Amino acid sequence: MSKRSLPASVSSQPAPELVTQVQVDLLQWYRTHQRDLPWRATSDPYAILVSEIMLQQTQVERVLPKYRQFLAAFPTLAALAAAPTAEVITVWAPLGYNSRAVRLQAIARQVIAEYDGHIPISIDALLQLKGIGRYTAGAIACFAYHQQVATVDTNIYRVLHRIFLGLEYPQPRITNDQMFTFAEQLLPVGEAYNWNQALMDLGATVCSSANPQCARCPLQAQCMAYSEMGQYSLFPGGAVLRQLRKVAEQKTSYETKPFTSTNRYFRGRIIDHLRSLPATQRVMLADLGPIIKTDYEAADHAWLLTLVQGLAKDGLVDFQEDGLRLP
Repeated sequence: MSKRSLPASVSSQPAPELVTQVQVDLLQWYRTHQRDLPWRATSDPYAILVSEIMLQQTQVERVLPKYRQFLAAFPTLAALAAAPTAEVITVWAPLGYNSRAVRLQAIARQVIAEYDGHIPISIDALLQLKGIGRYTAGAIACFAYHQQVATVDTNIYRVLHRIFLGLEYPQPRITNDQMFTFAEQLLPVGEAYNWNQALMDLGATVCSSANPQCARCPLQAQCMAYSEMGQYSLFPGGAVLRQLRKVAEQKTSYETKPFTSTNRYFRGRIIDHLRSLPATQRVMLADLGPIIKTDYEAADHAWLLTLVQGLAKDGLVDFQEDGLRLP
């Protein structure tokens, strides 16, 4: 383990014997229970980059078929960089969050222009790619180049917090940035790849956000959150977490805006309609409005214009006086 001190928000370092036991138990569990995912069968940094961008805010089950289709359409970084953006956006459907497709292509083009077509190896260099954050940089460095580095997504954050720091509700005891420092100190020697994948698998299949399956967890005996939940008169698990989460978020159902009335929903409908048109065909705002919103009226023009301008700024549409189309 690293000798650097933990973040100040963590009162004390976990005992070395505790860390060792967690490492042994989790890696043993992973050898038996690891998910069979296609991006784990490759060390191609481009394929891993594609998977990581797709997995942002999207469940694995939805990504699996699209991952294969996308790589069939754009098998190399150079192929993606050279493709028309409209084609990239079209192939991306129906994953949603379409700006990720544009960002992925922009990364490919930057790598071609600045790195001779080779995705950088170091985290510092990866972070110079526009749209690459610390998690994605760490994932590429670890999963493609097998570097001994930590990476922290939502699953890893949740598992490490619960095991070593306790419940993340009602108030997390460590920030996301601090968790990267913490995670680096927990890496088992020579096992960063398996360790990071194991943490993600445990968080995705056992230690879920709202309904953890504590009885199936290989780390139950070492888990501080499990011990804390045992102080409640409820069964340790989802019931406690759901109540704590509700208090922390201080939300009620009537405060939640239906997705079908959000700007994100209508942005998606605009892109979906443009995908259905011939590549060079444009559509005027006046014609687009009633297509994406059944009760569209003249007063909605300013709202629609703002949506389209936002899509154009994000590189998702080409918007001119004669209408808009995919770029």
